[in-house]
Amino acid sequence: MSDPKFTPPIQRVNDELIAPQPTSLGTRTTWRSTTERRILGKIVSSIDGVALVNAPHRALGVPNSPDHTGGDPNLPIYLYVRDERAWSVVARHGSAGLGEGYFRGWWDTDDLVGILRLFVRRSAGLDAFRTKVHHYTGPVTDRFRRLRKANPLRDRHNVRAHYDLSNEFFATFLDETMTYSSAVFESVDTPLEEASVSKLERLCQKLQLSPKHSLVEIGTGWGSFAMHAALNHDVNVTTTTISTAQADLARKRFAEAGLTERITLEEVDFRSLNGSFDRLASIEMIEAVDWRDVPGFFASCSSLLKDDGLMGLQAIVCADQRHSRVKVTDDFITTWVFPGGSLPSITSIANAATSAGDLRIIDVEDFGSHYAETLSRWRSTLHERWEELGELGLSAEMARLWDFYLAYCQAAFLERHVSVVQIILAKSKWRPDYLSLRPL
Repeated sequence: MSDPKFTPPIQRVNDELIAPQPTSLGTRTTWRSTTERRILGKIVSSIDGVALVNAPHRALGVPNSPDHTGGDPNLPIYLYVRDERAWSVVARHGSAGLGEGYFRGWWDTDDLVGILRLFVRRSAGLDAFRTKVHHYTGPVTDRFRRLRKANPLRDRHNVRAHYDLSNEFFATFLDETMTYSSAVFESVDTPLEEASVSKLERLCQKLQLSPKHSLVEIGTGWGSFAMHAALNHDVNVTTTTISTAQADLARKRFAEAGLTERITLEEVDFRSLNGSFDRLASIEMIEAVDWRDVPGFFASCSSLLKDDGLMGLQAIVCADQRHSRVKVTDDFITTWVFPGGSLPSITSIANAATSAGDLRIIDVEDFGSHYAETLSRWRSTLHERWEELGELGLSAEMARLWDFYLAYCQAAFLERHVSVVQIILAKSKWRPDYLSLRPL
């Protein structure tokens, strides 16, 4: 039996709101919390398309929302405040507090992605101001931040905090390939599994993989890229992960596919890899590398590649203008989902790669809208299998945390607050074989 507290996220059905009953409103009030509620309440109420409700029932006479992402766009997005603590946690902790308030049930909404998109737009001015301030303070404070030394044990702990949650949990919303990175869709009707395979093949084509090549992958995941490359391009693959749970399932999948002779799986930090390879791939792993360690990451990649080698990198990136501040700011994801995470920007990647060796960028492709669709598919599947989460041992709060996480990321990609890119880097002696190039 699933936990009776595992009520599904609030929904709109035939213009009627279906919502769980709230906790008692106003469990504790102080002068500070009252002030925070008044200030933030006015800000939220001033956002076009948001109906602020301090009761479990729908409000009347609220503005229409042109930004509603589900249902009738002429209906407002309802924000239900269930507990006064929702105001204080947001006032004191920003996006980390916004997410905490949601997963603790202190506030709800019938359109989580829609309201997060509106919040992103509303905060754009403040975000620009904070970036401008950091432009003057960052050069000073970064000198002290850079004193922190690289620590593989800390990195291993941070990665396991996310990926070792449960293989069964990730399987509830990922497709059959177990690909936990952006897919590439040929059309809106493309099945997710097909789009995931398309992304894998796209990177293989850019790396011009052939049976003569040796391939090393940094960041195994659950083995989807290594399996695809070995099966479809007849290459031998060395892949590494520092997640025990991922390694266990990946080895099982390699064995079931008859690929144990073609794929070598290492459970070591990328800094401990040895060998000389023709090709290197790393798919959405760099986000787990602290910004201070990124030059070392590219130095390791460069040392693993032969002089005529190619590297394929898929990365979630923030805008170049925001990177210097984002890299030192704790948000919802670094606080609650992925400790130690750090988004690079395209320029920061270029600077780190070129300063650490002879790697040169030869191709960049941006496909952020595809990640928004990928996240939408994952979240939809998570909702379909919501009742199973309690049976897997997840608490109701953890389920709501992941619901918020997927919506938070989807909103960020839809608003181009972040994006995702595939970058191809070449070593100094690589030369294109024009006769073998195939159109993508």
